[in-house]
Amino acid sequence: MSERVVPAADRQRRRPTKQGVVLSEELIVATALRLIEEHGADALSVRRLGRALGADPSSLYRYFRHTDDLMLAVADELIGRTLRSWRPTGDWLADLRELGLRMHAGALAHPRAAMLSAHRVTGRAHEIQAVEAGLGVLREAGFPDPEAARIYHAFIDQALAFGALDSAGTSLPRPAREAEAEVWRGTYGRLPAGTHPHIAATSRHLVSTMRASSYPAALDLLLTAARTRLDQFRADGVG
Repeated sequence: MSERVVPAADRQRRRPTKQGVVLSEELIVATALRLIEEHGADALSVRRLGRALGADPSSLYRYFRHTDDLMLAVADELIGRTLRSWRPTGDWLADLRELGLRMHAGALAHPRAAMLSAHRVTGRAHEIQAVEAGLGVLREAGFPDPEAARIYHAFIDQALAFGALDSAGTSLPRPAREAEAEVWRGTYGRLPAGTHPHIAATSRHLVSTMRASSYPAALDLLLTAARTRLDQFRADGVG
């Protein structure tokens, strides 16, 4: 794609595409998201998108400067879907836990897009809304501004990283996933206590837990640490 983006007010097509739809930024992003899940990063080509939309590929230039611009829009759409039904309740621990779990679930719902976008900063409406909301939860809980920013950074990076990690795992072919699960049973579950006492002592727990995501546990650890920090700030009269 190029630098020929048309202002939003001038983007509306006067007639439908070959498939009877009117192009919009929302439709293009939704189509790109679907194609990414079907074909991976190769889906973000002007030709493939145009074919899926039943539109002349050059018409996409009216909405996005280039494919990376579209990728950022897809990343922002994933954030928007996470926020769509999330509402803070005033219980900062519960609110952040719910937000984190929603982010993780959203990544698993669109694993290929999550892997492609987890490291991106969009600067778009949904991301700005998420940053404002997350910082608001922390500041209203009583965290000093530097600590609110620090905890928000850790919270978001943890959610995005686990989302990408677990998405990569779920994207493996079923035989590969089953083979990896068997490693925990067939290898770690059989190591002798004489040579590997710690693995042997915990092997049955490893076998039962290593197949599932550790994100909920990691999230709880982060939030517990944050609560301890807040208690200390309150005890010290900082805030």
